Amino acid sequence: MKFTEGYWMRSEKANPIYASQAYKIEEIKNGMRIVAPGKKISSRAEAINAGTIKVEFRAVAKNVIEVRNYHHRGYDDGKIEFDKNHSFRPVEVEFDEDEALMKVDDLKVRVDRRNWQYQFEAEGEVLTSCGFRNLGYMRYDKEASSMLPGDNYLKADYDPYMLTELSLAPGECVYGLGERFTSFVKNGQVVESWNEDGGTSSQVAYKSIPFYLTSRGYGIFVDHPDNVSFEVASEKVEYVGFSVPGEELRYNFIYGKDNKEVLSRYTELTGKPALPPAWSFGLWLSTSFTTDYDEETTNSFIEGMTERNIPLDVFHFDCFWMEELNWTNLKWDQRIFPEPEAMLKRYHDKGLKVSVWINPYIAQESEMFKEGLKNDYLLKRKDGRGVKQLDHWQPGMALIDFTNPAAVKWFQRKLKKLLKMGVDTFKTDFGERIPVDVEYFDGSDPHSMHNYYSYLYNKAVFEVVEKERGKNEAVLFARSATAGGQQFPVHWGGDSTASYASMAEILRGGLSFALSGFSFWSHDIGGFEKTTTPDLYKRWVQFGLLSTHSRLHGSESYRVPWHFDEEAVKVLEKFTKLKMKLMPYLYSMSAAAHQSGVPVMRPMILEFGDDPAVKYLDMQYMLGDSLLVAPIFNKEGRAEYYLPEGKWTHYLSGEVKEGGSWYQEKFDYFSLPLFVRENSLIATGARDDQAEYDYLNGSTLHLYQLQDGKRAEAELVNSRGEIVNTVKAQKNKDKIELKIERIEKDMKIVLNSISEIKELAGGEYNLIENNVEIIPKSEKIVVKV
Repeated sequence: MKFTEGYWMRSEKANPIYASQAYKIEEIKNGMRIVAPGKKISSRAEAINAGTIKVEFRAVAKNVIEVRNYHHRGYDDGKIEFDKNHSFRPVEVEFDEDEALMKVDDLKVRVDRRNWQYQFEAEGEVLTSCGFRNLGYMRYDKEASSMLPGDNYLKADYDPYMLTELSLAPGECVYGLGERFTSFVKNGQVVESWNEDGGTSSQVAYKSIPFYLTSRGYGIFVDHPDNVSFEVASEKVEYVGFSVPGEELRYNFIYGKDNKEVLSRYTELTGKPALPPAWSFGLWLSTSFTTDYDEETTNSFIEGMTERNIPLDVFHFDCFWMEELNWTNLKWDQRIFPEPEAMLKRYHDKGLKVSVWINPYIAQESEMFKEGLKNDYLLKRKDGRGVKQLDHWQPGMALIDFTNPAAVKWFQRKLKKLLKMGVDTFKTDFGERIPVDVEYFDGSDPHSMHNYYSYLYNKAVFEVVEKERGKNEAVLFARSATAGGQQFPVHWGGDSTASYASMAEILRGGLSFALSGFSFWSHDIGGFEKTTTPDLYKRWVQFGLLSTHSRLHGSESYRVPWHFDEEAVKVLEKFTKLKMKLMPYLYSMSAAAHQSGVPVMRPMILEFGDDPAVKYLDMQYMLGDSLLVAPIFNKEGRAEYYLPEGKWTHYLSGEVKEGGSWYQEKFDYFSLPLFVRENSLIATGARDDQAEYDYLNGSTLHLYQLQDGKRAEAELVNSRGEIVNTVKAQKNKDKIELKIERIEKDMKIVLNSISEIKELAGGEYNLIENNVEIIPKSEKIVVKV
């Protein structure tokens, strides 16, 4: 929200109080408190009629400082805070007449007492600061008041806002703020943290996360679930400004040696992602949205995939598994699926998991509406006249009140019945169209609940799946989210369109989402709206199968490959099997993401933060720490991509390229830029027919371009994500030393691009073209090449 008109002129509506000096300092537990008046006070008399802003700094976790700014402390807005995991830290505070200094871990907060400014420092460098007219309390649209009798006697009617602005250095880029489909670098944008169902082609987002990080190695998490208005180098181009309605503004400054560490600390604060089950990484096939289907139709899809040798792990039933005008009643449409339990068993017998579509909106035609109305499980109108109903999606729909524990249990009982019937997981659609003229069971402020509703909704569903299926089997396919929602994966990118432009915006949104703390992400292969061309379908298949999760889904048409052309069948087969073979690598990266909060799909800036060439790259990404993927976004098959410094090996062809350069090439539908970083040790599996299998039996480790004096490491996990083996490789001149914690049966190690071996101790080897295949016999192997 803008409170100025240009840099110098303030809006006449703003009526600001800006912090002008640090007049009073006191040490508090784990931090310090500052009283900052709105004018400079040089004598006690000048303290009269001076509005103040109090600022509290607290060390709430390692290298995390919470900042609370407030004006009127007695103002109760009823707003909620995000759930956070605090581990308070001891601090050192010292101050004199000129300066105050707070030290904790690697951070310092330095305050200029005379000329208002505070700054965050690390390793002798100022990271960002808040100074002249950067911290303010706004009395927006203030009415004139009077000391004389009348209706406006001492009247102070206005809309209160709190504002903070933090400085940006020249060339500093801002990222994150949720799944944003606008430009990847957020500088110059106005971002409203307000979830809405807006598709993928506008500034509106399904997943607004009030967290950003920058290219200088720090992050800012604004701890307000309601709308946070960000002016990212827009109102004032040297600053990121953020404002919230009310009398208080809270944010957390998060520092790390790099942005991986920042993300790790942010997710430590707001919750680490659960590890999705291995089968969920396989191919999902959907009925699509508005198509006509019954069991005969779905069987034809499943059998068609089997006949064409395309591995399939999950079958998804979209909305019309339920009767029209009754969504969401959580009951199978008996006209089309008269024996759902038997049908689900038949699907399980084919080795499939089953997903069904749900949302938290209850049409008034359904029995669930009557139950919810009778038991006060639905959101109430603010005027007290019954339940809030809308016609936006289903006729007369109401919304489940997830602040009512009884309503949550009621909803979970309905889901539990489906799980016992044989459903394995749920696509938790919607959760963004949440009205604010409502009353919640627990009295929560409706504006702060608008985004937070998505958290409570997905949490309720995830918990019942986890309870019924077990911790290792819990997964969702969710669309809406806010901070903390990363704990309930997986999320998909919403309603895209069948076009290359939409495919590119989907990737931009996913990369922004990754830099907002979310580790697992998917999208509708081929686009949701309209029907894709065979060309676009095949290119999107490549991208989709090189994402953490992969789903064929659309709106008005089926997405099975033979509806496009026979080549599409072969392309889908190739890339699905490629992903299945890569599952040992992908699942080890996923297990690491579960522990660290560092996403599997990573923007280039996250992996190569010191390379200035990657700051704006949003059409390629890293899949884990070793694979670079550059999807193709044109019908000519032309790829333009950048390889950072080092040697890069094309995963499919074996060609080695020098990094530090841009490349332009053409690729057919069976290839794309998929490169392995030097000094990488990548595990592949022995199977390509399903996502979940024994990743250790017959696994192969591929060592790529190990440089002299460098080391490569791979952690081998089982299908539950537990680390079983660690393999390390070290090279010194012409000698490669391999150490294995435990040798598994039939393990192989392939030294890529090695044509000659002079001596080997600790194993046997075969020469295959230019590669050496080693069969370990010892936990230490020394190879001279």
